[in-house]
Amino acid sequence: MEMTQNTSPAEPMDDSIQIKDLLYLCLAKWKWFILSLLVTLSLAFLYLLKTPSVYTRSATLLIKENTKGQSLASDVESFGDLGLFQTTTNVNNELLVLQSPSIMLEVVKRLHLDMNYHIPGRFQDRVAYGASLPLTVSLPELTENESARFTLKVRPGGEVELSEFVRNGEEIPSEKVIKGNLTDTLTTPLGRVEITPTPYYDIDRGCQLKVSRTGLYGAVGSYSGNLTVTLSDKKASAIDLTFRDVSTQRAEDVLNTMISVYNENWVRDKNQIAVSTSMFINERLGVIERELGNVDENISTYKSENLLPDVQAASSLYMAQSSETNAQIMALSNQLYMTRYVRNYLSDENNRTQLLPANSGIESTNIESQISEYNTKLLQRNSLVANSSTQNPLVVDMDQALSEMRRAIITSIDNQILTLNTQIASLQQNEQKTTARIAANPSQAKYLLSVERQQKVKEALYLFLLQKREENELSQAFTAYNTRVITPPSGSMVPTTPVRRNILAIAFVIGLLIPVGVIFLREVMNTRIRGRKDVEKLPLPFLGEIPQWGGNGRSLFGKKKKREPAADSIVVREGKRDVINEAFRVLRTNLEFVVGKSEKSNVIILTSFNPGSGKSFLAMNIAMSLAIKGRRVLVIDGDLRHGSTSAYVGSPRHGLSDYLGFRTDKVEEILVRDKEYENLNILPVGTIPPNPTELLEESRFGELIARLRADYNYILIDCPPIEVVADTHIIEKVADRTLFVVRAGLLERSMLSVLENIYREKKFKNMALILNGTDGQSGYYGYGNRYGYHYGYGYHYDSGSKK
Repeated sequence: MEMTQNTSPAEPMDDSIQIKDLLYLCLAKWKWFILSLLVTLSLAFLYLLKTPSVYTRSATLLIKENTKGQSLASDVESFGDLGLFQTTTNVNNELLVLQSPSIMLEVVKRLHLDMNYHIPGRFQDRVAYGASLPLTVSLPELTENESARFTLKVRPGGEVELSEFVRNGEEIPSEKVIKGNLTDTLTTPLGRVEITPTPYYDIDRGCQLKVSRTGLYGAVGSYSGNLTVTLSDKKASAIDLTFRDVSTQRAEDVLNTMISVYNENWVRDKNQIAVSTSMFINERLGVIERELGNVDENISTYKSENLLPDVQAASSLYMAQSSETNAQIMALSNQLYMTRYVRNYLSDENNRTQLLPANSGIESTNIESQISEYNTKLLQRNSLVANSSTQNPLVVDMDQALSEMRRAIITSIDNQILTLNTQIASLQQNEQKTTARIAANPSQAKYLLSVERQQKVKEALYLFLLQKREENELSQAFTAYNTRVITPPSGSMVPTTPVRRNILAIAFVIGLLIPVGVIFLREVMNTRIRGRKDVEKLPLPFLGEIPQWGGNGRSLFGKKKKREPAADSIVVREGKRDVINEAFRVLRTNLEFVVGKSEKSNVIILTSFNPGSGKSFLAMNIAMSLAIKGRRVLVIDGDLRHGSTSAYVGSPRHGLSDYLGFRTDKVEEILVRDKEYENLNILPVGTIPPNPTELLEESRFGELIARLRADYNYILIDCPPIEVVADTHIIEKVADRTLFVVRAGLLERSMLSVLENIYREKKFKNMALILNGTDGQSGYYGYGNRYGYHYGYGYHYDSGSKK
């Protein structure tokens, strides 16, 4: 990698970010996009789960124009003189009529849309309507504009519980749960509540409903808001009705009922004369019906009192009744005989193990079934006795059961005997009455004849008025509707809202835009050095850049993970092929190029603007990189206040400050040799002095450097930041070259102009720039994607030969 140097005049620093750079940054933060998409798509799915699906149902009406009444059919044109007249329909007027609250009010009343039922769900409450509604609730004591709601629980078997009452938006404090049964009228804080099961109610299944009642006019306004009435075409007389609702069945019912109400209102307006005529006829029919009813009642009462449905047939009827009665008495007597026989048979102990006669002639299904059951049980008992004995416990239990069955049969037979005796006595009394009526006086026909004559007169008048009423109704019936349904209410089962695809698409786009926006804002508001691109326009030589030590040095949200420097944090190792070792090899090559082989330019200081720029880290690892190549290297910890470099060798108690303070004269005694490479020495600080500046200003420090030049190929001095103390300026007097360390993410970009002025004013000798701490995952501004020291991966290298 060649060292770069920009000798062109300084240009203003460009803080803007290009699309290409933004793309690199976004690719580096791919985890942000995954997290953002997961969040936004999860929110979108949650929104879809919690938002009820709204469906659309549409119908098309054709408004008939210039019709006669309702276009009477050819076979009934003779009814054209019944008062029907020509009319012209204004489609725009009918459009307004269909949108009027009066029609929706009637729809709400007919369908009871002021009552709403919801089945609680995990994410949303599902509307219960039609086939999904097991119960209906009525609140008769609430006025039309009052609202209420409560929770209704139905347990298997029909028991109901009412709780959580709210009236007109105010919760009614009540710890008591109202309990009752279906079809009961319950007394609650809302007044009387009537619960009625629908045909879809299953008594074996419980359910829970959230019942709410909206004010009548509030419901009208709500449903009117979901209705859209428009003209299908400006040149046509067709109207499109569109209704949106969470229940498809309710939407269809609203449109159908709305069309019916509109047609009924239109027909009612067109048939006012026929309606008045119908009212007159109905009134007269009521009067005549009452008079005719009185006559019928007189005839009926007289015939009922005298048992005369027909005078001429009375004698024949009574004779037939007498014969029939005698036959019934004979049949009952036979049944009574057989019943007594069966009872005596059962009472005889000798017949305990004998079967009872199955076809005994007793006309009682109860007794016959008991006898059949007894015989079956007895056969089982006898079969068991045949295989065991009468002492068998099962036989004993069955004998006891058979005894109980015999007693039950005897009781039933006794009741049957009592019933038969009662019937025979009743028939005998009827026979006596019939004989008396046959001998009665037939002169009752005279009275019936006069009354029946009045009945026929009123009946003829009643039939005449009925005929006229039917003619009037027929005339109304042929006043057909002025509309024709072209398209009945229908629609797709795909919800109109929310549109799943659109919601997910929007969530996906937002999930992409959020991290892009955050990254853009972070970069726009980031005033610090981001990477190589920010320092490319500086005129001072650029030796190289070192990536962030520790590999994944950033968290998920892009913040650098803080890592405390360790005493053994020398990352350069012989034979290692990782990115940071390759970076130090490139830096070593550039450094050797600019220094050359002259001993007059081998004293190099490392400084920066900010503390924490990594000067000590760079000094030790550059020294290690040179030592691996066989160079004799000395690292001097010139920061007498902190001694960061000294920490790499354990911070010995004696060092540079002790030598400068004349506490020791032998440099060899305070030098620390590397354990692995003897050609690498470190001169630590030693005792932290109270007057580091005064010690450095002494000539002893310059003499020391001059003495050590000949012993080492490279002398690296770790200096404090230049803007903090004056020590660096003092040390720079004895140095040959200055390596200025800029830490990415630490130094403000505004300080680059200061650095450029320092270089142009030659305040430090032979300045060169090292960019430290670049992020290998930050795209174009970073290290890994910009240069890529990965060329050696995938191939075998001898770790001992590669330096």
